[in-house]
Amino acid sequence: MNEDVERRPGEEAIPLPAAYDAGLYFIGRVRTPWKARAECPKNGTQTDAVCTLEVDARYQAALQNLEGATHLIVLYWMDRAARDLVRQQPRHAEGSRGTFSLRSPARPNPIALAVVERLAIADGTVRVRGLDCIDGTPLLDIKPYYASTDSRPEARVDRAGTAKAQA
Repeated sequence: MNEDVERRPGEEAIPLPAAYDAGLYFIGRVRTPWKARAECPKNGTQTDAVCTLEVDARYQAALQNLEGATHLIVLYWMDRAARDLVRQQPRHAEGSRGTFSLRSPARPNPIALAVVERLAIADGTVRVRGLDCIDGTPLLDIKPYYASTDSRPEARVDRAGTAKAQA
C-alpha cells in the first residue's frame, strides 16, 4: 500500500491480508509521457499520446504474430495505487462509491485494463495509442482484442448505482 495516497471524506479503508494468494510476473514496462497520476488522462480515450510497451527480452518471442491485431487488450499493474480502499470518494461524485463500481486504480489488486490501437512492433516494443498510466508502470499481459467476442454494445452502467439489478 502506498502510504502517501490522498484520502477523501467518505472513503473507507480496510486492513489487508497478511499474505498474498498468488504470484505474477511483470513482462515489461509501459512508457508514457506522464510522470504523475495527476498528469494522466482519466482514461485512454481522452488522449492521442503514443505510448510504448517495453517487453522484457525473455518474453519477446510471445510477440510473434501480434501484428495481425489492429487493437490489443493491455493489462498493467497500477503499482503506486492504494490497495486498501473499499469505498472511495470520486472527485466528480457527491457521495462515496464502492471500489468495485469504479474504474479507479485504487483497489485490492490494482490491475488495469485498456483496449489500445496497435501502431507498430519492433525490437521487443509495441507502440500503442489509448493508455492512461504513469510512465514505468509494470506490464502484466498483452492480448489481441476480438471485436466479435470482446465487444458488448448492449452494456450499460448506472453511474449512480441506483438501478435495480436485472434478473
